[in-house]
Formats: sequence, structure tokens, C-alpha cells
Amino acid sequence: MAGPLEGKVALVTGAGKNIGRTIALTLARDGAAVVVNGRSDRALVDAVVGEIQALGGKAMGYVADVSDPRGVGQMVEATVGTMGGLDIVVSNAGLRRQTSFLDMSLEEWREILSVALDGAFILAKAAVPHLIRRGGGAIVAMSGVSTHVGTPNRCHVSASKAGLEGLIRALAIELAPHRITCNCVAPGAVDTARGPSAGAMPGMLSDQNIPLKRKATVDEIAAAVRHLVGPGGGYITGQTIHVNGGVFLT
Repeated sequence: MAGPLEGKVALVTGAGKNIGRTIALTLARDGAAVVVNGRSDRALVDAVVGEIQALGGKAMGYVADVSDPRGVGQMVEATVGTMGGLDIVVSNAGLRRQTSFLDMSLEEWREILSVALDGAFILAKAAVPHLIRRGGGAIVAMSGVSTHVGTPNRCHVSASKAGLEGLIRALAIELAPHRITCNCVAPGAVDTARGPSAGAMPGMLSDQNIPLKRKATVDEIAAAVRHLVGPGGGYITGQTIHVNGGVFLT
């Protein structure tokens, strides 16, 4: 498992399946020790840990809700205590919902923001002191194309991702003196298993409306994250990297 991330410790939230799972595996293949986080499904978390260990890598699982400051704090302390430090933080956890604005309750609005936006803040608060002790590090948060192009029935998701990008840009400047880079990756349509609450894929993200005429693979999204946290991404900070096949052009 020797690689460019050898000696690094990564914490990936929402890593039990889909994009998060692939990010965890990708970082592990490049030599990082990986903490695999999930919100509640211990079996999924343990399965990813088993995959990494089967490759010869080092991994541990931790079940915690990223919107719970106490649980996140305990997770970060367990990471440092078991793995010896923390260098890479990937805020991937998020909830998908499709609800029209007129039918959306304040409770649902707050639930979505509590994970994607509050969760990234809570995780950074717990993790950054440890990154500083290591002499630097990398934070990557997963945004999405919908906040840039606008999609119906997802105003809470769009708002959470827009806030997330603002948080990351601010942290990029504030944490630069500590040699910590902070970036977002914004996927477009990705070929993953969508849960029932996610609803149908928005029409603008159908294959015929994507210039490259296909969805991204999870490996392509993970590769963008891998670049940002690796040696080649050390001079990139405060950016949103779009991986959407041409649906949105910056």
C-alpha cells in the first residue's frame, strides 16, 4: 500500500457507500490510513473497512452523526488516538430530499442544512487543531451542480451546498497560514444507487442533456478528491472543482 499518501491519515464522512466509499478506497490505495464514517449503518461501514484491509491498508470504522458536535468530537479524538494524527478531512455526508418549496417544512429545511453545512462546520472545528499540529493538511467538502444551475424541489439542498462553498472559501483564507488547503468538489450526475428519498434524477442531468452524454463514475469523482489532497494539489485552495461532464461551465 506504499504510495503518495503514505503516512497520512484521512477521515471520510458518509463513506459507507457510493461516492464516499470510493473516496475512502481511493485514498487507501494511495497509502493513507482511513477512518470510514457512517451515520447509522454499521454493516456498511464495516464492509468498507474490510475492503480496505483486504487490500493491505489500514482502516477503522466509526458511526457518528456529523450534525452532533459531541459525537464528531469523539470520532476525531478516536481517529487521532488510534491512527496517530489527522491530515485529510473529506466532508461527504449529506442528505437527499425532493420536496417542493410550498410543501417544505422548516424542520426538513433544518435537517438538510444540519448535515451538509452544519456538519462540515462541526467537523472542521474538531479536526483543524489536529491538522495544525501535523503542520498542515487538506479539507475537501462535497458540493454539487444543483446549487449552480438551480433545480426544482431541492432549495434546501441547494442552499446547504451554496453555504458549504462559502464556508470552504472563507476557511481557505483563514487556514492558509497553517498550510491547510480547503476546496470543494461539485459532482454533476453520478452513476450511483439513489435512495428512495432522493427522487428521480432532474431532467437537466439526464444523459441526453449532458454534453459528454453520460453520467460520471464514482471513480472520477474520487479522483478529483484524491488530486486535491495529494502532493499535486498542494497549491490549490479556495476552489470549487466541477466534475459534471459540461453541464455547468465556470
